[in-house]
Amino acid sequence: MTACAPGDVDPVVDPPWRLTAHDRIATAGSCFAQHVTQRLSRAGLRVLDTEPAHPILSSATAQAFGYGLFSARYGVIYTARQLLQLLRRAYGRFKPADDVWPGPDGALFDPFRPTVQPNGFPTRKEYDLDRIRHFASVRKMFEDADVFVFTLGLTECWRSKVDGAVYPLCPGVRAGAFDPDRHEFCNFGVEETVADLDAFLAEVRQVNPQLRMILTVSPVPLAATAEPRHVWTSTTASKAVLRVAAEEIARRPGVVYFPAYEIVTSPAARGGYFDDDLRSVSPAGVDHVMRLFFRHMVAEDALALSQSPTSAADSGLQQALDAVERLCLEQSLDPAAPEGA
Repeated sequence: MTACAPGDVDPVVDPPWRLTAHDRIATAGSCFAQHVTQRLSRAGLRVLDTEPAHPILSSATAQAFGYGLFSARYGVIYTARQLLQLLRRAYGRFKPADDVWPGPDGALFDPFRPTVQPNGFPTRKEYDLDRIRHFASVRKMFEDADVFVFTLGLTECWRSKVDGAVYPLCPGVRAGAFDPDRHEFCNFGVEETVADLDAFLAEVRQVNPQLRMILTVSPVPLAATAEPRHVWTSTTASKAVLRVAAEEIARRPGVVYFPAYEIVTSPAARGGYFDDDLRSVSPAGVDHVMRLFFRHMVAEDALALSQSPTSAADSGLQQALDAVERLCLEQSLDPAAPEGA
């Protein structure tokens, strides 16, 4: 086999359809999904932002409060169950028993997006009004989108024993309190992940029958695990589950799998697509993923409108990487784990 430079490797097979200049694109998922949002937006594609920040906020402040990172202000969605739960909550089909978490100084936090309001909400009225606006934005996103890009990140999570609601962070890490009588660790398998994604597709297409989906798996390793094993072993198990589930869902009509995970973790990359922490995907890795995304997933009419979407020299890249780092909180799934484990 003839060796080639890592950046020349292209494992993508052309999909049955591509994004066009007219497609309205919604994005969600793990921390790596923020790269997709940033690059597509800067390229001039029609990325939905149904929950924008107030114009008075600076870009840095808006990002710190969870605006502009995805198509609505739901923060990081690591698991398929979180995605399904978001859809059902937005349409009033599921009302979790955990309604609000108390934080320091009496502030109130949303158990299902605890990072989007860094200091919490000062009053219950503000909390309720913001959630009403948020759910309206989520509904608009699902109903208006032509294509939904979702990145699977984890299988591990913490959930309620009362009604099965899952959280992006363990109760007690950012707000609230862990109660072993009410909360438990959960690690989803292939069948559960496939079932959740199938249920999501069926239910979202009740409100948007033509919605198509691009599914990816995040290449970012776990920072910690709540399983009684090393985090590297948990990473392999988790990514294997997600990859198999994604392969199965990609057989569904209107669903395409894009191999971001394979591009970054391939032996052909020689480990060069991770930063020194061996977790963060390097700018070169992001560039390679998005270069192939634009080559294979975006139609020529949309490319003609784009403006150098994949250059690592883009002045906005570091800002985007900083935002990803702030929102990528897998280590908080295990509050007993050392930082960066």
